[in-house]
Parts: sequence; C-alpha cells; structure tokens
Amino acid sequence: MAAEDGARSPTRMLAEGHLRVATGGGAPADGGIAVRHLPHHHTAKKGVGAKSEENNHGDADFSPSQELDKLVNGNNKVPATLDDYRKLVVPVIEEYFSTGDVGLAASELRNLGSDQFHYYFVKKLISMAMDHHDKEKEMASVLLSALYADLLGSFKMSEGFMMLLESTEDLSVDIPDAIDVLAVFVARAVVDEILPPVFLTRGRALLPESSKGVEVLQIAEKSYLSAPHHAELVESKWGGSTYFTVEEAKKRIQNILREYIESGDMDEAFRCIRELGLPFFHHEVVKRAIILGMENPSSQPLILKLLKESTVGCFISSNQVSKGFSRVAESVDDLSLDVPSAKTLFDKLLSAAISEGWIDASFSKSAASDEDMVNASDEKVKRFKEESGHIIQEYFLSDDVPELLRSLEELSAPEYNAIFLKKLITVAMDKKNREKEMASVLLSSLSLELFSTDDIMKGFIMLLQSAEDTALDIVDAPSELALFLARAVIDEVLVPLNLDDISSKLRPNSSGSQTVQMASSLLAARHSGERILRCWGGGTGWAVEDAKDKISKLLEEYNTGGDLGEACQCIRDLGMPFFNHEVVKKALVMAMDKQNEASILALLQECFGEGLITINQMTKGFTRVKEGLDDLVLDIPNAQEKFGAYVELATERGWLLPSFASMP
Repeated sequence: MAAEDGARSPTRMLAEGHLRVATGGGAPADGGIAVRHLPHHHTAKKGVGAKSEENNHGDADFSPSQELDKLVNGNNKVPATLDDYRKLVVPVIEEYFSTGDVGLAASELRNLGSDQFHYYFVKKLISMAMDHHDKEKEMASVLLSALYADLLGSFKMSEGFMMLLESTEDLSVDIPDAIDVLAVFVARAVVDEILPPVFLTRGRALLPESSKGVEVLQIAEKSYLSAPHHAELVESKWGGSTYFTVEEAKKRIQNILREYIESGDMDEAFRCIRELGLPFFHHEVVKRAIILGMENPSSQPLILKLLKESTVGCFISSNQVSKGFSRVAESVDDLSLDVPSAKTLFDKLLSAAISEGWIDASFSKSAASDEDMVNASDEKVKRFKEESGHIIQEYFLSDDVPELLRSLEELSAPEYNAIFLKKLITVAMDKKNREKEMASVLLSSLSLELFSTDDIMKGFIMLLQSAEDTALDIVDAPSELALFLARAVIDEVLVPLNLDDISSKLRPNSSGSQTVQMASSLLAARHSGERILRCWGGGTGWAVEDAKDKISKLLEEYNTGGDLGEACQCIRDLGMPFFNHEVVKKALVMAMDKQNEASILALLQECFGEGLITINQMTKGFTRVKEGLDDLVLDIPNAQEKFGAYVELATERGWLLPSFASMP
C-alpha cells in the first residue's frame, strides 16, 4: 500500500505535520475507563505505557518534555522494522480476540517497544475486527479506547484511521459492507473521544473526492454522528458493554459449568468465563459452582479443583470467592427444599476450601454496611426509606429540584441523609442516562443546601460496601458508581482527598475499593473534567463549544427583545443542567456590557425561581466571572463595581449563599 511504502499520502502528510489533528477545544483527548463505559469508557491508568505521545523528533510540536518522558520510562529500545512489527502485532490481536484481556494486550503491545509503528496496530486491529463478528468489533473499539492517551496517542490514532480510509477500496473487496462498518468505527472513535470531530473535515480535505474513504466519512457524519441520541446509537451498534443481561449472564455461567463437569476441561472453562468479560460478576460463578456440587456430589472434586485453581491463580479474586460462598450460605435454607442435605454438603465444601487454604478460616459475610447497622425494626427508618423512594421517583418525573428539597426537609430526618443518597444513586443506576444526570445535578444542590460532606461521604461508603449486592441486579454497577464518584469530585461535591478517606473505610481489594480506584483513574486522565461532565450526555451529547455557542445565541436573542418564558425554555431544551453555570457567566458579562441589565438579571431570577439554575450552578457561574475580573476590566472599566452589586443582589435573593461575598 502506498501509505505504508512512504508515498506522500494523507497518512504521510499527517506524519510530516501538514495535517495537524487538534486534541483540545471541543474534542478533549483524555483517558477514561473501559467497563460500561467502564464505559463507555477509557482505562487511562498510570502505568499503561505512560509514554510521550510521539517519538518523532521531526514533529513541530516536539518538546523537551517528550525527551524527558523517554528518559523516565527507559524507552531506549532499538525500533524494529515495520515488517517485523507487522509479524509481531497480529498474534497480539488474535490473542486479545480470544481472551478479551485488555491488560494483557496493553502489556504485549508495550513490550514490542516500537512506538513509532503503533499507527499500524490501529489499522490492523480494526481491519481484522471488520472481518469478524460484532463481538470482535466491539472488543476492538473497547481496546482502542483503553489504550488511548497512554500507548496510543492522538497522532498515532489519527494516522491509523487515515491509513484505513486510504485502503477502503481494498477492504471492500473482501468485506462487502466495509464502508458502513468502517463508518461505524470512525463514529465510535469520535463518540469515545479518541478521534476529534475535526478529523472528519480534515480527512475529507486530504482524500480524493470520489474515493470510498470520503464516503466512509460522510456516512459516519450524516448517518451516525448527526442522528438523534447518536452516542447511544453508536455505542450500542455492536452490543456495547452491556452485551449480556443479568439473566443471560447467569444462564451462560450455568452452561459453562455444566460443560466443565461433563468434559473436565478447566482451560476451556476459564476461557469461556473470561470471554464473558464480567469480573465483578464472578461471585455468580462461585455460587453456581457450589450449588452444582451440592446437587451432584460426584462433581465436587471437579468443582473444588476449578474454584481452587481460579482463586490461587487470581483468575477469580478472593473477594468474589467469599461473596459467592456468602450468597450460598444465605440461601442454604431454601436450597434444603430441593437438596435435603444442603447444609451438610455446604459445610463439607467450605471445610475443604478452608483446609486447602484458598478461603480464609475466618470466612464470613462481608462487613455489614452502615445502613445494615441501623435497626431494621425502627419504624422511622422504614418510613423514611419508603417516603424517600416516592420523592425520588417524583423527581425523576418532574425534574423539580426545589420541590424535592422541600419534600426532603418535610421528612425532618437529616440523620438519614446518607440513606437518601444511597437510595437516589441506586435507583438512578437502574435507569437511563437522563436519570443518572438528574441524580448528579440533584447531588450538587443537596451538597450546598441540605447535606454535609460527611453525609455524602457516608452515603457513598454505604453504596460501595454494598456494591457487590447491587451488581447482582445491575452488572455495570461498579463502573456506574465510579462515574458518580468522579462526577461528585468534578462538581466539587467532594474533593479528591475525600476519595482517600472513603477508600480507607473499605476492605482492601474489595469491589468497593476497586471502584474508588476506577474513579481516581477517571479523574487522573487528561481533560477529565469535560469528559466526566458529559459522561451521561447531559441529555444532548453536544460538544462544550457547541453548547457555549447556543447559550450565547439564546442570550443575544433574549437581550434584543426576546420573551422571558421562551428564553427559559431554550435553556431547558439545551438539556445540560450541569453546564448552566455557563449561562450564569455569560449573562453576568452581558449585563455588565449592555444597557438593559435589569432584563438579564430578571432572566436569572426566573431561572432560579423555576429551579432551572441551582445555587450550585449560580455559585460556579459567579465564581468564574470573579476569577476573570482582571481581564474584564480592560473592556468594561466598572466591571468590579458592577460585579459587587450583582453579588449583593444575588445574596439578597438567595441565588448565592451569604458566605460567597467573603470568599477569597
């Protein structure tokens, strides 16, 4: 292929700096987590590469910091030739499709050492996936997302995709639907933010107008990225991270274990369990294996061997093994109806596990959560849970934050604030992205008006301690909870140090502890703020720059004689309540700069009165203006004086807390 042979193709132009692919602006190039979302989702953990984005000294953007990265990470290997790299990279991809082990694929790719050829890995991974089933296509997208920002920089990612677009004609010979499949890969990369949206425009400019590569980009933009709810559409195209329902997962686990008992092939059983890609659901494997052993005593040696090897080899964590045993212990009375000697058989299996050393002798159920410590017979607690459930459901229907705050205050039970938080997030996790976004927005309001930091930390601790139980009904619960935690930090409901405090209250290596680590990884990624703010779409999936532009236009229209109610509706239609601080900021600056400041302030009053803009968003908006006052006075000499008057007015009307005026 010309691009690989060094001709001046668009790919080579990328390498020579003629085509620059931006990583900032509206397309943050950041890491994330590959579980739902871990998610969706980039697993940008420190250590997966942690190398400079490029090893190209000819790049116009090369800086001493890149050389420092190389020295720190010991990247002094002699690069292999591209032919050698091609031969080595194919087995890595084949093994990944077989095992689904992202960590292993990352390790093997890192060990190749030839960073300058990683663009070929992108091309080869996708081209091989295109010739497989939807499962492999989804796996390829997940792997690219996981490796992005560490092993695969923005430049290499773009270069790999350009090579694919250049070879679309060749791919179409063997893969009839290559154009549409590649369009989905491009759209998915944009949605996952491993390609910036500008890639589509610049790619079209470099490819021949009549080429199939241009057709791919047009389909990606018009059929996928411009469609309503395009993010959900693209992410679910090949099944997504929620490929199995809980019931399907249970059925598959049951079949895997039955086949293992018949064949005795442990390696095959491990391979099938690994393919499920549900490490947080391994307790179900343990539980069902134990029950099978109780139902069929002759299979117990095989069952014990499987569980022992999986535990000793760390294939199934000790925490998941304990959870599986705990679940059987809890249901042993019911099992006795079908297996009269269930209690005796379970004790026998447990004794064997303890004697062989793969489960602790002090085995017991997970430590009770704070909520469990509350007396279950206490009528006030029961009533609070019931009432709070009704309040939450009503909030999800009405989106009325002030009404919820009033209802919660009427319950007069601040000592149970943590229980309310747990209930709120648990209910939201089992619903759609809209409700998850609403829960995060509500949490911001609660933190300013009703809940203390201790209340919020205690609520999250309760959630994390019961994460494994929640995962019985919501397979993606750990990754969803990690996003809620990270979002709470971004929204300044919690501070990063709070995560350490929360983690210290959890058992080491527990599901809850791992979830906190996921949240920390999300927050450590580049441009994590914008990515986490939009983790549930904000109702639109718009880029931040698009949202800013729409806000400016609606304020300008209102300022030139627009209707107050219509302006409020336009803000509501944006569907980005977490970004309403931008409305506040732009409105305040406009009020300073225009003559009719009364009408603009009236808009803020209306938005606040309707609960459209919360105190939290007001505070953020005012804070952003305060931080930019030094620049504003250059254009608006009396900006400082006007801002002081606005703060006084906002405090008087309840938009801001009285303490805002004394903030540094």
